[in-house]
Amino acid sequence: MRQSMKLGPSLAPVAALAGDPARANMLAALLSGTALTAGELANEAGVGAATASAHLAKLEQGGLVVGLRQGRHRYFRLTGSDVSAMLESMLGVAARAGFTRTRPGPADPALRRARVCYDHLAGEMGVALFESLMRRRLIADGEAPRLTRKGEIFAQDQGIDIATLRRQRRPLCRACLDWSERRRHLAGALGAALLAQMLEQKWAARAGRVLRFTPGGERRFRALLGD
Repeated sequence: MRQSMKLGPSLAPVAALAGDPARANMLAALLSGTALTAGELANEAGVGAATASAHLAKLEQGGLVVGLRQGRHRYFRLTGSDVSAMLESMLGVAARAGFTRTRPGPADPALRRARVCYDHLAGEMGVALFESLMRRRLIADGEAPRLTRKGEIFAQDQGIDIATLRRQRRPLCRACLDWSERRRHLAGALGAALLAQMLEQKWAARAGRVLRFTPGGERRFRALLGD
């Protein structure tokens, strides 16, 4: 039988890299946006040091993670926001299909409420932010979310330099499917800038992937939503 030529990207190698349970746990840990050592990732994966190194070599070769040397340690992080978006979407599919962890940890409700997805806000609060921006027509929907003129004024009022963000290689606005809410939250350069401001102004503090808002920070967040 004659085999037809198949052109374009191949899904199978990337799926195989992310599909191994140990590597999947490592990638999920790196969704925090924090660079982690091989030892820390070995603990996340529940494997020994040598096995972790072999897994990380495959992930690095496959372009999903990158290693950074700092002093005596080598740290690993995701290669970019496109990888985090893929992982978040895969988590959403897993949740919809019923592939959940058998023993949810105590942090699960906090993860669902507010968490870091690589470098932007996710969870209930991330979805609420995106829907507020859409409702007030600060972001226009379409093939891709677009910041409106009204949205530019809003961003400038928050102290965000839109001209600088536009010079970045990543999209200004991007919708990321939230795995726990199964609705969209705001990613892209603007999503990252908004979360960076929240952390800098101490609206919230990070505990791994979880974001814990202070009472004052929660009030300011609600004001940001226009509530």
